[in-house]
Parts: sequence; C-alpha cells; structure tokens
Amino acid sequence: MKKTTSTLFLSFAATTLAFAQLEPAKQTPQSSEIWEPVPPIVTPGVFSANTAGTTAPSDAVVLFDGKNADAWVANKGYNPTNSTAPLQWPVRDGVMYSSKTSSAMTKQQFGDMQLHLEFQTPSKVEGNGQGRGNSGVFLQGRYEVQVLDNYENPTYVNGMVGSIYKQAIPLANPSRKPGEWQSYDIIYTQPKFSKSGVMLEPAYVTVLLNGVLVQNHVAIKGTTEYIGYPKQVAHDKGPLILQDHGNPVGFRNIWVREL
Repeated sequence: MKKTTSTLFLSFAATTLAFAQLEPAKQTPQSSEIWEPVPPIVTPGVFSANTAGTTAPSDAVVLFDGKNADAWVANKGYNPTNSTAPLQWPVRDGVMYSSKTSSAMTKQQFGDMQLHLEFQTPSKVEGNGQGRGNSGVFLQGRYEVQVLDNYENPTYVNGMVGSIYKQAIPLANPSRKPGEWQSYDIIYTQPKFSKSGVMLEPAYVTVLLNGVLVQNHVAIKGTTEYIGYPKQVAHDKGPLILQDHGNPVGFRNIWVREL
C-alpha cells in the first residue's frame, strides 16, 4: 500500500510540475525564443533586364549566365551517360538554344536542390500538340519536368507544360505566348534507396511556372517514360539534362542552390 501511495504521489508531483512549466503565467517572451543555429547569410539576386527576372543568389551554382556553355556537355538521348563531348548548342545574345546535335547535360551532379531557369519557345508557331516548342528538364537525368508551348495548344494533360511527364498533371496552365520568356522554379528532393536498390522514399518536387504553383510537393513514382510505366532505378546524385526535341527552345539564367 505504501508503494502505491508513493508512486501516485510522484506521478502527481511530476504532472503538477509539467503543468507549472507550461502555465502561461509562468512564461516570458524569452521562453520561446531560439537563437541558434543562425541561418547563413545569402545575398539575393537582383532584377536584371537581361534575365527577365533576378540574377542568381550568392550561394548558387551558376550553370548558364549567357556567356558560354562550359558547364555542359553533349549527351545523346535523355538518360545520363559518361559523355565528355563539348556541347554544340549555339549561344546567341545571352541565350542557349537547343539543337538537334544532342541534349545538354551538366558536368556537375546534384541531389536535393532549388533550380531556376528561364525558357523561350519559338515565336514562329510551327506544329501542334507535342510538336510545338517541346523540350524538357530532366532532374538527376531521370525525371522530366515538361517544357512545351501550351498557349492555346491542347495536348494530353500529363504531358503538357508544368507536368511531371506522364505522371503528374499540373494544377494550372499559366503559359505565356510563344516567344515570351517563361520561368521555372523547382524544389526537388532526391529519392532514397536501400543498399539492395529498393526505393525507401520517392523523390518529391514542387514546381512554379511563371510564379504560379503547378506541382505541390508531388511524389515522383520513378523514371518518366515515353512508353510504359515508371521504373525505379537506384542512383545517387545525377546531372541536369535539357532535352532537345527538334524545336529551337531558348534557355537562360540557369542556376542551382544545393539543399
């Protein structure tokens, strides 16, 4: 009996102490202040007429600033390879244009990241559906965020601009007119795999097209296949690939913040 009474007393005392610690009257403004760790200082980009938006922030990896394509190599196809061939995409007036010679692949590999890029579909409209202003941004060389001229140009909705190709339909279509500059801001976390290659957690992506949310923390099911269903292929960091799809799509102001 004494043991039970003692136990009850200690439990009551602990509960009373906990409520006393949480009682608003006992709190001060300082009770809920956190001072460390202090976030690093990042100098934001500034508006520039040459980039139709902002320049890269101070901690970004600049992949294309309008001067040259030195950060890129030529890649045959849309899957990452070990290519070291120089990229032959023409650079004119601060813009890098997709060319039928190859796709463009970054030399650097990335995992979790914030990606910004701007693209321009041709002002002269040719073709329709998937044949009009088609390109793509392959995250880690495997997961495509579609680039397409979808201004008054219908196509299958899981393949339109702002889609995760053949997987996730965009929440909206904020496309600008052909020839006008458009922007992607993408937040991406890479998938996690076991040692045996089993996917433990999918990749997630949030996409803003022209400042409008079109993908909200969407799980990527696997590779974005043209024919068939997603494949889960174990990998670590990977490159960015800009697709050449036979249309002269322009790119500029490309940068990544590694997360």
